[in-house]
Amino acid sequence: GRAAGVARSDYLDGLAGIVHRYISRYPSGLDPEVIERRAENRERILDYFGATEDDWRDYRWHLKHILKGPRGLKVLKELVPLSPEEEAAVERAVREGIPWGITPYYLSLFDFESAERKRDHQVRSQVMPPPHYVELMSQHRGDREYYFDFMGEHDTSPADSITRRYPYIAILKVADTCPQICVYCQRNWEIEGPLQPGSIPTLRELDRALDWFEEHPSMMDVLLTGGDAFLLSDKTIAHILERLARMPHVKNIRLATRTPVTLPMRITDELADLIGSYIEPGRRNVCVVTHVESAYEVTPELVEAVWKLRKRGIYVYNQLVYTVETSRRFQNVATRIALKLAGIDPYYTFYPKGKEEHRDYRVPIARVLQERKEEARLLPGIFRTDEPVFNVPRLGKNHLRAWQDHELIAIRPDGSRVYLFHPWEKGIARVDPWVYVDVPIRDYLEELAKRGEDPAEYRSIWYYY
Repeated sequence: GRAAGVARSDYLDGLAGIVHRYISRYPSGLDPEVIERRAENRERILDYFGATEDDWRDYRWHLKHILKGPRGLKVLKELVPLSPEEEAAVERAVREGIPWGITPYYLSLFDFESAERKRDHQVRSQVMPPPHYVELMSQHRGDREYYFDFMGEHDTSPADSITRRYPYIAILKVADTCPQICVYCQRNWEIEGPLQPGSIPTLRELDRALDWFEEHPSMMDVLLTGGDAFLLSDKTIAHILERLARMPHVKNIRLATRTPVTLPMRITDELADLIGSYIEPGRRNVCVVTHVESAYEVTPELVEAVWKLRKRGIYVYNQLVYTVETSRRFQNVATRIALKLAGIDPYYTFYPKGKEEHRDYRVPIARVLQERKEEARLLPGIFRTDEPVFNVPRLGKNHLRAWQDHELIAIRPDGSRVYLFHPWEKGIARVDPWVYVDVPIRDYLEELAKRGEDPAEYRSIWYYY
């Protein structure tokens, strides 16, 4: 009866209060004090370069002043406090030609007062390489094209600029570069740096790849990525969309870009009009997929950029890479709330693969499952529509919630769990499974403890497989 309903409601108020206390640990880029602090950062950057607010609003100015190479390192050291480890790692990356770069806009999201990473740990972890990463990238400069190709793209590319792992979709790599370099980039085996010369295919090369899509009527969905699809000129984007629009079998076109996070000024009204003009309700959809890692990256500039797209009927989806830096209790609950307020729909929670150079970013599979079951589950459904997935080399995404897709087969002496991943197409074709050695849970909990977390708050992690 009503008394029970009231008691239940009171209990849920208490539960919501507990969750809110966790969420309040993670500030949003939309918080007034954060906006004010970053406005001061912006002024310092503009003063440094002798630039104006009009320059700041022009994405081409940011592209001209990307922090890269020795000059970028000098700017970074003069504007932002760095820890000795950060400084040494970036110096070596620059010296040995390891991909590194930051846009002036993204730099403004840093904490300009401290190198302690108390507020900007997610932001810095995106672009400041750890020593182990730099060491391994340096060791394999000569064979990086194959050593770091974890997903086996050399073996899943039926034609230049194309990767295909599924029956109805393929990737068209329209650029082998980005405005900014993510340390844990999947394609670090081919992306050499920000705005690298010669990294964007010619129209002739793009047309040859588009010819392949025209000749394969099973291609219902096309993902334009790279690199960053929004590094292309509006004219080139229009050329690609126009060709795909003439293919009756193409029902959906996705443009993958981090520019809402790294360079939101790139999303102009003209670009939004262009992309939106190729949507044909009932016939063809065009959408954007981005990569926001934290609520701290959701800024007024990002919201403005996304709104330009949404006003034209362009859906925006997010793939969140689940790293140590984004894996604290209820951290991604805060991120999902910020995403929805910005007009972005959560799409995937993406396990960061087993690439050895990304050791410092990896988390146990058990933590992904724990987060989904114990934290995301408390959100209203519209806020938690994403799916936790694991990318199996050469085979593609496996859903971690699907027990039939993976099984625990061993535990090593160091506590590493060993999983056997079954191909998603195993029900209709004979394909070999794949063995994965996970991060030891104890090592992960010890790392969280170093960052001020209480491992006891994660104690149920041992029961997830």
